[in-house]
Amino acid sequence: MVKIVFLFLLLATLSFAQQDSIQNKINPSQDTIFVMQKSPLGAVLRSAIVPGWGQIYNHSYLKAPVIWGITGWLVYEWIQSNNLYKQSLDLFAQTKNNDYLVYKNFYQDQRDLFSIYIGLAYVLNLVDAYVDAELFDFTVKENSYTKSPMLNMRIKF
Repeated sequence: MVKIVFLFLLLATLSFAQQDSIQNKINPSQDTIFVMQKSPLGAVLRSAIVPGWGQIYNHSYLKAPVIWGITGWLVYEWIQSNNLYKQSLDLFAQTKNNDYLVYKNFYQDQRDLFSIYIGLAYVLNLVDAYVDAELFDFTVKENSYTKSPMLNMRIKF
């Protein structure tokens, strides 16, 4: 029940995030209106629901399979470590051999480490989606006189 309510809240916030993506920022020196094309909150919420969806939203199509591959490999290793942990636990319970206890502790530690790695991969996926959406409108133009790249940034105080 709690998961369903949480899912509805996420979807509701996702729909409101679309309205926030049109943020008008007025530059006083040029009297122009800057409209963000991508919503950072929308990208983060998409990646929170399905890892990699925020990267697809940001048109970073090659990052999504990398995220899926890394996450899939980490989940596979977690499952393997968990199965070996259970197997070592059963063998220790049957034989009372201390070697199986050492294996059980090792695989338990490995499983816990992979849990942490999965969590870090998930958080990094969210951070990448946010930063990519925030820098979506950032451009690097070439100076026509010197033929060198020119960075355009706005800093407001």
